Amino acid sequence: MVMSPELDRVVVLRDRAAAARHLARICFKTGPPTYTGVELEWTVHDAVDPARPVEAARLTAALGPYSPTTLDPTSPARRLLRGGSVTVEPGGQLEISTPPHACVAALVEATHCDITQLTGLLEAAGLRLGQAGMDPYRPPQPMIDTPRYRAMRRVFDRHGPAGQAMMYSSAGLQVCLDAGEPEQLGARWVLAHAIGPPLLAAFATAGRHAGRDTGWASTRMVTWWRIDPARTAPVWTPGPVEADPVAAWTAYVLAAPLLCVRDDGDWTPPPDVTFADWLDGALPRPPTTDDLEYHVSTLFPPVRPRGYLELRYLDAQPGRGWVVPLAVVAALFADAETIGAATAVAMPVAEDWTIAARQGLANPGLAAAAAGLLDLAVAALPRLDLPAALHDEIDKGVRRRQAAMRRQR
Repeated sequence: MVMSPELDRVVVLRDRAAAARHLARICFKTGPPTYTGVELEWTVHDAVDPARPVEAARLTAALGPYSPTTLDPTSPARRLLRGGSVTVEPGGQLEISTPPHACVAALVEATHCDITQLTGLLEAAGLRLGQAGMDPYRPPQPMIDTPRYRAMRRVFDRHGPAGQAMMYSSAGLQVCLDAGEPEQLGARWVLAHAIGPPLLAAFATAGRHAGRDTGWASTRMVTWWRIDPARTAPVWTPGPVEADPVAAWTAYVLAAPLLCVRDDGDWTPPPDVTFADWLDGALPRPPTTDDLEYHVSTLFPPVRPRGYLELRYLDAQPGRGWVVPLAVVAALFADAETIGAATAVAMPVAEDWTIAARQGLANPGLAAAAAGLLDLAVAALPRLDLPAALHDEIDKGVRRRQAAMRRQR
């Protein structure tokens, strides 16, 4: 196996203790909780016939200098006007990541500006963004082929077709929050997980895929469960032991099978070799800190620590609908009192991920928890110091969601 020059410049990991120390440094960067970020994904469709496949060349032409290099190796890969980076997922889904902001209102304004620019680029090419967390029209079809994506597909195919559905048809909304001070980390880690099932249920948009009703409220989330629980299951589950995020994440990372081993040729790893196995000598060369960080990028739990906490469980929302769940999550983390109250509301359903994906708000327990969380979020909105117009937009959006929930009961 030939190591790249980049790997020559990083630290070789000799044992599990060294790996654990590196994970603690890079995955949990504690400090005052200040910043909020958002990452938005969409499927991309022909504006006239949304079931028509979109070719890579057409998307490349639409994005022009904003195309990522995975789509066009010659692209300058410019950032959008407000700093958002454009990436394209393996099935052609678009993602933008605007830089995090200390003010939620500034984040919303900047992200909206970048979305408007992106939408304009697509409209000029007869394309539009999707409205759901799963492509409701087309079966999974690859657009981008890289060594990483080839290895992912081969490993996921060992577990069935769900991996291709996730790679080529899904679109999510990710909210990113600071981990907080060391004494806050445990409570913020627990809340990030506990609110997942009720908020997944409240904002599920992925009930159709490839032209049919799937019977799930969020087909997107169920595809994650069916890929490989060792890399997609929650890191935290309720239990009698107080949460230790660093220890739990370290155990999760080391026990997860390898998805990619970067080389000059095929990146597909041997079956069932974990990162811990690699540390113990299962592969021809020892892993490096860079290998460990790359391995972390191939793990997809509902909450992933990346220095900050990345909440990955929300479906893509139609239009400007992403603003409401973003604000709800930010409000629930606004202060210690709200964190405690929200945790208490969510805890009875904190393990109900599969139920949430299947039944959504049709499940009484999830509906009650979601309603309680939305009430808490409305009460905490003033703590986000939003401009009056944005506060009113979010308040009305939450109340419309609550009214729809009451009608559904």
